[in-house]
Amino acid sequence: MLSKLIIHKVGNKINQEALILSQAEYPLSEEMTEMLQDFFLKGFKSEEQFQFYSDTYLVNNPVFSSASEIFEDRSKFISESENIAQHLYDITENPRVQAGELFIAYFEGEEINGEKIDSIGIFKTENKSTFLKIFPEGDAFDIEKDYGIGLAKLDKGCIIYNSFKESGYAVSVIDNNKNGDQYYWFEDFLKVQQRDNEYFHTRETLSVYKEYITKQLPQEFEISKADQADFLNKSINFFKEKEKFDYEEFTKEVLQDEHVIESFGNFKSDYEQEMQVSISEDFDISEAAVKKQSRGFKSVIKLDKNFHIYVHGDRKMIEQGSDEKGKYYRLYFDEEQ
Repeated sequence: MLSKLIIHKVGNKINQEALILSQAEYPLSEEMTEMLQDFFLKGFKSEEQFQFYSDTYLVNNPVFSSASEIFEDRSKFISESENIAQHLYDITENPRVQAGELFIAYFEGEEINGEKIDSIGIFKTENKSTFLKIFPEGDAFDIEKDYGIGLAKLDKGCIIYNSFKESGYAVSVIDNNKNGDQYYWFEDFLKVQQRDNEYFHTRETLSVYKEYITKQLPQEFEISKADQADFLNKSINFFKEKEKFDYEEFTKEVLQDEHVIESFGNFKSDYEQEMQVSISEDFDISEAAVKKQSRGFKSVIKLDKNFHIYVHGDRKMIEQGSDEKGKYYRLYFDEEQ
């Protein structure tokens, strides 16, 4: 429940725009609380979470430090909100970054199983929309043009949950208006990285596997597009059917061939080293991550510019060959729909 709110105006320092700080909280009415809460929170649909980090100590991350102070003592809400706004203003080094309103909010969490987790929201609006105001004027109506913040989509935001403080809190982040600077919100301001949880491990395992099947496997082994499609189908079905991921079980059920298993293990190790991540080989599977990644696991065989074959199931129902007319695929089925 939204219980505290303050609004600052953060300009672009490089463009010599001002930072304007409020000295008081915004007085929340019941109607405004409901509308603002919906506007702030409706864009956070993904279960992907991040955590604050620092190149030295966590306390040296300005947003982490201010959030910690607010969680410890809510009387510091205004002063720490000013520190957050000042930090956002100071890190602006790109003239394309737009000025905007910075909303800093405090949400009181609902009690679940005897535990209540509060959160802090930091939201920035940048884009303004033109709208018309229509009002009575004598015996008719008049129209006036105005500019304001549209409620359809939040430009930038983060929610800091008062949990996992020792590792940098659990943080949800969105950036729907990158202004040509993809680092401004995530890296320069918040300085967050992906949380090491089941969503992360599910997503990364599926990503590295897909890259292996589509790029590396054809380089090392003689394999058809139909076989590649079969590997992709088997892998995504494994993740949909299982609750836990076990690396040995996965490779035996999906890859099967010991030479392919060894090749994938080497590829995974190289991937972890190159991307500087460590992917667990035993974790709970995140249904949300599977749902999101499965959109990219479309098993499609593209034949010149004439045909696309979408493969959803049994590899044995597809045969490949060639004759005097050229290459062909033969498909077997029980009924046409």
